[in-house]
Amino acid sequence: MTLDLLPIGQRARIVAVDWSRLVDEEAQRLQALGVDVGARVAVAHRGVFSGMDPIALTVGRMTVALRRAHARAMMVEAL
Repeated sequence: MTLDLLPIGQRARIVAVDWSRLVDEEAQRLQALGVDVGARVAVAHRGVFSGMDPIALTVGRMTVALRRAHARAMMVEAL
């Protein structure tokens, strides 16, 4: 499943990322923050408006906000 479909609180591991769907600078920023293949993540919150953007993602002890479009580029497996 893609990261944008992961239920809130469910832990998962990123198994694939289609970096071509992201702008190079955005991809580099996410990789620098640890959002990459093998990372263990969980969705902490979703935005409340119609697009449900942004998604608050827990990576280790850090919380990272990312766009739903970015989350769609990431495949995860539930843990």
